[in-house]
Amino acid sequence: MVTLSSLVILDTSIFVDYLRNARHEDRIDSLTGLMRTSSVVLAELWRGASQPSELAYLRALEKNHPILVPTKQNWMNSGELLRQVRKDRGFAPEKLRNLHFDVLIALTARSHGARLVTSDRADFELIASYRAARGLNLEIW
Repeated sequence: MVTLSSLVILDTSIFVDYLRNARHEDRIDSLTGLMRTSSVVLAELWRGASQPSELAYLRALEKNHPILVPTKQNWMNSGELLRQVRKDRGFAPEKLRNLHFDVLIALTARSHGARLVTSDRADFELIASYRAARGLNLEIW
């Protein structure tokens, strides 16, 4: 039987590290749980993909792993969370735009009870510190 806690989402940072220099390969291979892919992660990866091998990898990722999509509530909560971050930290609009995809990835993972694996410690620990992301199961590599 599949439980919500057995779901795993890899953040864009993990895939980028893996595709650029095979970083995390052993850890990815030894992951336990059911891999799911965030539609936001896929969008970020497609945006930066240029090599035929990267394109083939993304097609296989889409085909082989169910894709989780942010809900309407995830979108609403992301805006509220970013408004609070702007108020608390004074981030420039560009930083908030860059952070928005990470917030959507985090909120999607949380709403599915998935463990989110990332190498982007600073941004995801910041996100996890806000009420809207409370309960996020975050694993930093």
